[in-house]
Amino acid sequence: MDLVLVLLGVVALIVVATTWLKLHPFLALLIAALVAGFGLGLPGGDVVTTATEGFGAILGGIGIVIVLGTIIGVILERSGAAVTMADVVIRVVGKRHPTLAVSIIGYIVSIPVFCDSGYVILNSLKESLARRTGTSPVAMSVALATGLYATHTLVPPTPGPIAAAGNLDLTDQLGLVILVGLVVSLPAAGAGLLWASRFREEQPRGEVSDALLEATEEFDALKDSYDRLPSPAAALAPIAVPILLICLGSVAALPAAPFGDGAVVDVLAFLGSPAIALLAGVAAALPLIGSRARVSTAASTGAGSPDSWRDRFQTDVAGGITASAPILLITGAGGAFGAVIQASDVGDYLGSNLSSLGIGVFMPFLVAAALKSAQGSSTVALVATSALVAPLVGDLGLDSDLGRVLVVMAIGAGGMTVSHANDSFFWVVTQFSRMSVAQAYRAQTVATLLQGVTAILVTWVLALLLV
Repeated sequence: MDLVLVLLGVVALIVVATTWLKLHPFLALLIAALVAGFGLGLPGGDVVTTATEGFGAILGGIGIVIVLGTIIGVILERSGAAVTMADVVIRVVGKRHPTLAVSIIGYIVSIPVFCDSGYVILNSLKESLARRTGTSPVAMSVALATGLYATHTLVPPTPGPIAAAGNLDLTDQLGLVILVGLVVSLPAAGAGLLWASRFREEQPRGEVSDALLEATEEFDALKDSYDRLPSPAAALAPIAVPILLICLGSVAALPAAPFGDGAVVDVLAFLGSPAIALLAGVAAALPLIGSRARVSTAASTGAGSPDSWRDRFQTDVAGGITASAPILLITGAGGAFGAVIQASDVGDYLGSNLSSLGIGVFMPFLVAAALKSAQGSSTVALVATSALVAPLVGDLGLDSDLGRVLVVMAIGAGGMTVSHANDSFFWVVTQFSRMSVAQAYRAQTVATLLQGVTAILVTWVLALLLV
């Protein structure tokens, strides 16, 4: 029982440090790892060694994948690829179903792009569609936000699910994580879309600044601001190529050996390794670098001529590395925390008790939901929870590859439950949609609750049928 109290105290320390003390999650997790080591009875010398080895081990497995995935996201964000994908979806779905259209757009865009950035990029599209179709901006905002949110916590190469997969020793099974993530995230997006339909007649009740009104330009004006927009095939290639390669690599590694055991399997195993697949995704994104909003490509001298292709490429790579740096540090600190937990006896103690309760995938869901609701960051919730539960998957009856994948899904479901005032995404949605805080709690926060519950129920059903 003392071990459990120490563990609960350490979790409380993470929450207090990140919310009340405003400490960066990297430092909060690192301090938590050290405190947990001493509190759980590890020798002083072993605490530091275990933490540093855990830090290096997790980054050695997925660090390159996170950086490459973030670079792809930056290129897609800056090149207008998201705008092209939005155009394609609107042409396919049509303007008769505007909430469905923005939900699908958000669902696709958020696979490589952070949901906060995705919402800002697509806000003008959402506003333009709302005006043209006479649909409530509130319903459109919730549909877009929940579409973005569904894949953000469940489908790699978004960094959160990648980090959780790494903590659960699934780096070589990212194809399976992607496939199951798509299965689980679709009903979650559907739940958000259904909740959004309740607000079709409701108008925003919040105030909006003049600066925000100026930033919310017409979608047609946004398209015109690019030198040229990429083709649909070019826009989708950086997402589709790595996912396809990872999935082919996973299929080639199946015991049934569908591709035989010769050179083809070796080639697919190489190309399907996450780092190589994401590197191929970066290569597929290179043609997009010529597309850029004119305002962002003016030379530093103030002239209207665009930067060279090489300058744009260097800028995008630097932007991706900068954006991935805090994620890498948080992920590494989560690995240190998880390594300390695994080196102690608390895993055996919790495992022997949890296995008798039969709660399975609900345990990681509840832990992730508690951390998400308490401190606001989905990425921190995914990293910390996956590190915490990694030693327990065997006792939960989920020690197979598929079982561990479902644990990632359960953690991802908890990582979206719920988005409220301590979450940056909540404020992005609230401000850009012009909702009041009370209105946003009814619309956006309840929507994320329904998404999380839907995702964990789908995960539970999959666990019953497949594990």
